[in-house]
Amino acid sequence: MTADTAAPSPRGPAGRCRVGVDVGGTFTDFVLADSSSGTLTRFKVPSVPDDPSLSVERGLSALIERAGVVPDDIGLIVHGTTLLINAIIQRRGAKVGLVVSQGNRSVLEIGRGNLAHTQDFTLRKEEPLVPRDLIFETSARVLADGVLRTPVADAELTQIAERAKANGIEAVAVQLLNSYMHPALEHEVAEGLRRRLDGVPVTESATIWPELGEFERALIAIMNAYVQPIMDDYLTRLVARVKAVGVGAPVYITASNGGTVSVETARARPIDTVLSGPASGVVAALRAAQAAGRSNLITVDMGGTSCDVSVVQDGEPSFTSDAHVGNLPLMVPVLDVSAIGAGGGSVVWVDPQGVLKIGPHSAGAEPGPVCYGRGGTEPTLTDCYLLVGYIHPDHFLGGRMRLDEAGARVALEAVGMRIGLQDAPDRAVKAAAAALDVATAVMAAELQKGTARRGENPADFTLMAFGGAGPTHANLLADEVDIECVIVPPASSTFCALGAILADVKRDYVRSRHIRLRDGGDAAAALAQIFRDLEAEATAWLAAEGDILGAAEFATTLEMRYEGQSFELPVSLPRALARRPDVAAIADRFHDAHEKLYGFRDLESDAEITTQRLRVTGRMPPVTMPEIDAGPTPSPDDRRRVYHQGAAMDVPVFQRSQLLRDAVVGGPAIIEQEDSTTWILPEWRAVTDRIGNLILTPAAGTEG
Repeated sequence: MTADTAAPSPRGPAGRCRVGVDVGGTFTDFVLADSSSGTLTRFKVPSVPDDPSLSVERGLSALIERAGVVPDDIGLIVHGTTLLINAIIQRRGAKVGLVVSQGNRSVLEIGRGNLAHTQDFTLRKEEPLVPRDLIFETSARVLADGVLRTPVADAELTQIAERAKANGIEAVAVQLLNSYMHPALEHEVAEGLRRRLDGVPVTESATIWPELGEFERALIAIMNAYVQPIMDDYLTRLVARVKAVGVGAPVYITASNGGTVSVETARARPIDTVLSGPASGVVAALRAAQAAGRSNLITVDMGGTSCDVSVVQDGEPSFTSDAHVGNLPLMVPVLDVSAIGAGGGSVVWVDPQGVLKIGPHSAGAEPGPVCYGRGGTEPTLTDCYLLVGYIHPDHFLGGRMRLDEAGARVALEAVGMRIGLQDAPDRAVKAAAAALDVATAVMAAELQKGTARRGENPADFTLMAFGGAGPTHANLLADEVDIECVIVPPASSTFCALGAILADVKRDYVRSRHIRLRDGGDAAAALAQIFRDLEAEATAWLAAEGDILGAAEFATTLEMRYEGQSFELPVSLPRALARRPDVAAIADRFHDAHEKLYGFRDLESDAEITTQRLRVTGRMPPVTMPEIDAGPTPSPDDRRRVYHQGAAMDVPVFQRSQLLRDAVVGGPAIIEQEDSTTWILPEWRAVTDRIGNLILTPAAGTEG
């Protein structure tokens, strides 16, 4: 059992244990925090792509047994999943109908009028989630100032409903022009359709996200409707399977903004959870980095299917309202997580010109890498890790899953033949090493591009590596981009599951009201009223999310620009300034933000506000990160042949469970744990800190 002692955390309202679950494309990860004993118990099972809830049931039952608790001891389950993002990317969602204002039927085709690629006029745009023949028009209309022009016509709604039924529509989205100013009209249309469509879910764009931008708001409503039947079906099965194990605790779902929401909110607003999985890892990274005294991080979550990267500056994660899912813009605020490179299951292949390539397609959980022995025939990065010696065939998942080294060798022999290694000895091993070099180069290039867009140098950051393959590849990546500190947290492979139970309940709210600061007192009064309304709405929602939560906390932001500009800057406000707005103080904050980004302030131009944002947070009872005792560095319990930079070397192997606080391991070395393996390069070393983080630095540098 992987368990660490910690100071007890406050007990929840029911049950002393909290369980985090992260369903990935290859494995489903679990972490159980026991507030009574102060321990964390971790577990992994293979995912079941056809029914992810089945892997949750199997793993939860085994986790309870491993932790030595009973089902009634569990007071909360927090669950993250990539189910929805995969459904959108793979176009496996519901058949959706879209209701728009008269004359707005081409909203999806026109979009923002941007070319898919500026150098290729022949490249087709992303196919709309709703085809044109399933977009229905209504004469109901509200003007730009929120004044009702044309009311809803019952006969028109009946006709739309009949056409929807005739086309087998499974979900409906409603997006009317200017509905962000007057949501009541859109709600009236939606209610009329609900009465006529016998249980078909209907999504209102202004209820989901009432922000200016017809195209983006239409997409938010469509994506919500597109995945809602999938989410509803999955959550029904998930709750039933959790109860089948004997657990009666409430289930929360991790959200794209790094928080969590109740099952009820996730059913109604699945769009809030579409990027839930990657966000949880960033939450856990913040806690682990605090113990290591690091505040500027590049988090690298390298699992079996993908590699997700996020940037943390001064202890604050990056958020964006410009994320994309399957090349479709997602205007709701989410943690800024981008995909780079590849995952452990990414396929190694050779193109017709003989060039070695990695991914983007993955072997997934079924059949998985060749070495899993489940029928996979295409070699993956995991097969490469095995052949170069980073992982041992008998030690994978703590020995619960033996890897097929011979099968991986045969698959990579074929790769070696295709890249010109016909006469080379150890052809398969050299092909594996070459594939890892390619993967490292691709990941490094993408990481450097991401930091350059922020005006940052990756060398100024600490690399936080987690996921099953993150610790294995972290030192290679850090060395490539000149990062001189790597942190490998103790629960690296189950880190997103840990992040799930560390996250608080959060939700974002928005209004789009055009306010000119030159209007003085009127501008201040309008802004104060908007934030009062948002706080009231957020407080009511939070009260319904469960009595486990603490008092509501609010964060407020304005989108601002100089009059005449096309793009806005986010300007954060202290709550006192949001409740009692001072126009001059708000203008100063905007000028400061503009000068920081662009190098100047334009005091002769008036500033204006286009959007008002509020985030509400309900604090979960905290989970204390386990600490470990200090002690001497143990002797290695094994040695292994590792192939590195064209030569084989004999390296020591340490068990991570035996590394106490302040233990020092010099490279080259391997540190094994049940759920992952850390490779330490020559001329690097690892030091263990008080919570069990491995801090990797060049041997001549500081300990971090």
